[in-house]
Amino acid sequence: MKYMLIMRNVSETAVEAYKEMDFEEVINAMGRYNESMMNAGVLLAGEGLSDADEGFVVDFAAETPIVTDGPYGEIHELFNGFWIIEVSSKDEAIEWASRCPLGPGSKLEVRRVTDMTDFEDYADNEYVKKEEGWRDEQAKRATANG
Repeated sequence: MKYMLIMRNVSETAVEAYKEMDFEEVINAMGRYNESMMNAGVLLAGEGLSDADEGFVVDFAAETPIVTDGPYGEIHELFNGFWIIEVSSKDEAIEWASRCPLGPGSKLEVRRVTDMTDFEDYADNEYVKKEEGWRDEQAKRATANG
């Protein structure tokens, strides 16, 4: 099973505390965490994200989508990075998420990534059929660019 771990700062206090931290210490703590997942063979992907000031939101509430430049939303609505892990169970995903070196005021939202079994009732759908081929193409591209 694949899970996405989504890193969030849920309070202004967490954001301010992060600014006071030694950035090399943060890099080292996250590096050790990432390395432990790599060594265990569970890490598939993971990236940090730039500040929300550099982002934008595309809102589909109107007929023509509306683009709003960042920053946007409340602190608790933003996320700062993610990991995708492949583990044998929800309990194992919980275990890995619990090891993340985040401090007070931060949270990880953990969500299972859907797979083809979630779409068994739609196995005849053209795009469900194409999805498997697309996943193979993405894996080949990642290997070639890796």
